[in-house]
Amino acid sequence: MRGVMSSPFAFTHALCRAPAPSAVRGLRAEDGPDPDFAGLAAEHAAYVATLRDLGLSVDVLPPLDDFPDALFTEDVALTFPEGAVLLRPGAPSRAGEVEPMRAPLAARHARLLEMTGPGHADGGDVLRLADRMIIGLSARTDRAGAEELAALLDTLGLRAEIAETPPGVLHFKTGCGLIDEASILAVPALAACPQFAGLTVVETPSGEEAAANLLRIGDTILVGARWSATRALLSARGIAIRPMATDQIARIDAGLSCMSLRW
Repeated sequence: MRGVMSSPFAFTHALCRAPAPSAVRGLRAEDGPDPDFAGLAAEHAAYVATLRDLGLSVDVLPPLDDFPDALFTEDVALTFPEGAVLLRPGAPSRAGEVEPMRAPLAARHARLLEMTGPGHADGGDVLRLADRMIIGLSARTDRAGAEELAALLDTLGLRAEIAETPPGVLHFKTGCGLIDEASILAVPALAACPQFAGLTVVETPSGEEAAANLLRIGDTILVGARWSATRALLSARGIAIRPMATDQIARIDAGLSCMSLRW
């Protein structure tokens, strides 16, 4: 019997991983300057502090220097009140991040499911809505992986749909984020996504496409501090905003949702 999905914002727990010095060599789609490690660590610490300030119980796992991208815990697993799912990241260099996440998830979730392949799926391609999940196909999530993940989610009583991610958008959630249960912020290239039917789609202001990867926790939205037009747009909707520094994290193609697993 299919369960009723909990609110997509009503989190009480989060699991993060401290960045290792190797994080400055993290994956990125384009050449650019490496992040400053001290700055990156400060951004991560501020992020963890903000989650705690918003009422979440946050555990921070130790860094994994062999895996530069391991601080982006959302890409290797999904977590829900109903259980957790270990994923198969699409980048070969990230495959080794999965096993170190097994014990922490098993200790915190009564059910732990696991993708076994041959497909791949990144958590950054999974958008949680009020009534369903959207799995975006991308360079990191292929159809075989999306279909296997949808079947695993179904065993947890969670419905999933598969969508296309536009070219040039790394992860599905690079291009969109949920504002409230009926509204989504999306880059123009993703605004007409058929799976958004029934939602109000708000397009990112010109030049602020990177703001689409926002993160709502309870009644508050975390958004990059640089995106003043987006912050004004959201504030005008009566939503509490927490501006977050993301300058260093952005240099390795990351945003706000990917730095934690939440349930």
